[in-house]
Amino acid sequence: MPTVSIPSSLCRQFTGGLTEFEVEATSFRRLILELDRRFPGLGNQVEESMAIAVDGEIYQDAYALQLKAGSDIVLIPKIGGG
Repeated sequence: MPTVSIPSSLCRQFTGGLTEFEVEATSFRRLILELDRRFPGLGNQVEESMAIAVDGEIYQDAYALQLKAGSDIVLIPKIGGG
């Protein structure tokens, strides 16, 4: 199972302070659904305002991304630009 790490306090409000946990997900879409099921509102927060790093590679748009067992996933706030 992939492991999700949450270094940002933006998401910890949804997890009750939990900063790391495992999820059963083989794709980014499934990850979003699983996050929202376990922590209501977190999936939407990730979709709307987060990027993710999977095994050290950052993705701004990860919809087609496939996840592997043992992957390390880090939720990162998107940086606005202009």
